Amino acid sequence: MEKLKLYIDGQWLEGREYEGLRSPYNQEVIAQIPLADNADVEAAISSAQKAATIMRNMTTLERSEILERVAELFQEKQEECALILAKENAKPLKSARAEILRTIETYKFASEEAKRIHGETIPLDAAKGGKGRFGYTKREPLGVIGAITPFNFPFNLTAHKLGPAFAAGNTVVLKPASQTPLSAFMTAKIFEEAGLPKGALNVITGKGRAIGDLIVTDPRVKMITFTGSVPVGMGIKNKSGLKRVTLELGSNAAVIVDSVSDLDSTVARCVEGSFNFAGQVCISVQRIYVRQDLFNTFVEKMIEYTKLLVLGDPRCEETDVSALIHPGETDRIESWVAEAEKAGATIAYGGKREGAVFQPTIIVNGGKDLSISCNEAFGPIVVVNSYDKWDEAINFVNDSDYGLQAGVYTTNIQKAFDAVERLEVGGVIINDIPSFRVDHMPYGGVKNSGVGKEGVKYSTEEMTELKFVSFKL
Repeated sequence: MEKLKLYIDGQWLEGREYEGLRSPYNQEVIAQIPLADNADVEAAISSAQKAATIMRNMTTLERSEILERVAELFQEKQEECALILAKENAKPLKSARAEILRTIETYKFASEEAKRIHGETIPLDAAKGGKGRFGYTKREPLGVIGAITPFNFPFNLTAHKLGPAFAAGNTVVLKPASQTPLSAFMTAKIFEEAGLPKGALNVITGKGRAIGDLIVTDPRVKMITFTGSVPVGMGIKNKSGLKRVTLELGSNAAVIVDSVSDLDSTVARCVEGSFNFAGQVCISVQRIYVRQDLFNTFVEKMIEYTKLLVLGDPRCEETDVSALIHPGETDRIESWVAEAEKAGATIAYGGKREGAVFQPTIIVNGGKDLSISCNEAFGPIVVVNSYDKWDEAINFVNDSDYGLQAGVYTTNIQKAFDAVERLEVGGVIINDIPSFRVDHMPYGGVKNSGVGKEGVKYSTEEMTELKFVSFKL
């Protein structure tokens, strides 16, 4: 049984208490995880604060080279890392390998971005009082960053926090999701091997409410970057005071299918977006609105493609869909399906358990007040409804407390631009599903979907302070 250690000030330290980490797929205990206490959190923040001066004084080239080396090490260890994902969060190997490739790319982007941090000159003489003066801006690191990461993409979403933080010259106290500490400790080992200064990265595991609150409220921590649920995110916002905060929160992403040149490829993408990693993706396809004359054919084809998915052990090469992160989540999804059926919706496919796995489920003609329509599912479940007029489809998508990304399939350029203007989301994806994301694009939502933007360049800017300088000549 592997017994993990906390990573504080460049040292691997025993925890005072431990708890078992269970596989989501078979509930076997796969590791013993240390539970950090107040003293551990204090040591981690102190270590990060002490290392902040070292990171601040490093050249951009030195920081860039460390991040490039991290990308190289992930390349060397990608299969080992993929197996960690299959073990700790039941991510099928096909999806796990894809996450590691994205992680490598994210650190490469961060390495490049470290060399692009710069300010601009300000034409002060454009103002009456600015004659004879020269002005410019420069970006400086904030200091200690508190990073709280989710279970669903534990390598890559950690990279979206660590890469920009180190590119900008900050230090980090990382609190990973309770279910995915193995990936966080592997990341720490890789940064250690890459030559990151001691204390620049600290990894502490344990109960989120206990240690998370200490990180959020400590005045030495200058920014919190969090990806997770709306209630936790709102709690962080309320407790963080004047700290800078980036929150990537929930979604119930929608797709409009208005007109397409290839219905089969559109359906295949919608199936992929609905059921990849059992729907445990912030921009998983959850609501699909199909033009009335395409509706029946779309649903038939969606069932056909969904039947091709292989359910089972995440360590098997053929598996497409495996267990949800916790049995309680399976219970919740099962109750949502029962609620929809009781309300008169049709379960067109799925709706049952197969051992530890919940079947990919297609619900047809579900009302707007259903849990699947209103809330974030984070499970292998999608609702497909029809619409008659274009304005109806736009209104259906906007009738949500969330607004992360939306997809629109249309061959009409006017409708495409109309959707861009009218959809209340952070990202509009034309002729593809809202699950599309590459790691250097700006990513973040409106409404309850969050505050601030990720994407390496944008995160790096969020993690710096803009200083203005004026010379009187």
